Amino acid sequence: MCWSATADLVAGSGVAAVGAACVALVRSGRELPLAALPLLLGAHQIVESVVWHSGGGGGPATVAWAVIALPLLAMWVPAAVMCVAPTRARFRLLVPLAAGAVTAAVLARGLATEPVTAEIRGHTVGYVLRVSPAPLLVAGYLLATVGSLLLSGDRRLLVLGMLVAVGATVCWVLWRLEFVSTWCAVAALCSVVLFGWVRARAHDDVVGPRDRAGGPVPYRTGPDRP
Repeated sequence: MCWSATADLVAGSGVAAVGAACVALVRSGRELPLAALPLLLGAHQIVESVVWHSGGGGGPATVAWAVIALPLLAMWVPAAVMCVAPTRARFRLLVPLAAGAVTAAVLARGLATEPVTAEIRGHTVGYVLRVSPAPLLVAGYLLATVGSLLLSGDRRLLVLGMLVAVGATVCWVLWRLEFVSTWCAVAALCSVVLFGWVRARAHDDVVGPRDRAGGPVPYRTGPDRP
């Protein structure tokens, strides 16, 4: 896939439409933040199409793109996963949640004190923000976003986490200097998996209670039945 203004606009519009469908299917307020993730990521790609049209630089579209990509997603994803995780998974999810909070705080401070610029590099966009220590921030960011999905205790979210992790690896190998931009695009496309997750949960609510990680909850009879 070659990224361009048109590609970002088309892909972003499609992913946002899937996100709107996810939100429409939600049956619980706890599910809304994660169900809305494709809507957010789709809008994010549409914002990048504006960055393309403006030729990069440090304008409002670049700043908006960076705010969503960096501090917002670092906090949004682990918090959204925590909201829907099975009880047994919540303790271990405190690790990516804490990593996301610290990473988001450092990135937000960087955006508030340093300029962020975008540069068109062939079929990709490179974003530059002076923050340090960069390696630790990347590790914290990936732990928060990818790690929370992998530790979620939900098989469907585990699949999404694996897809996003593979996408991160490919983007790092092929476009190291444009990693954030290309990986966000891959993550947006992968997020359509959440439509199946939302639809399955809505179906579970209709047919009866289920363990959110997969199997049916045994129906108990007798004096200890709740």
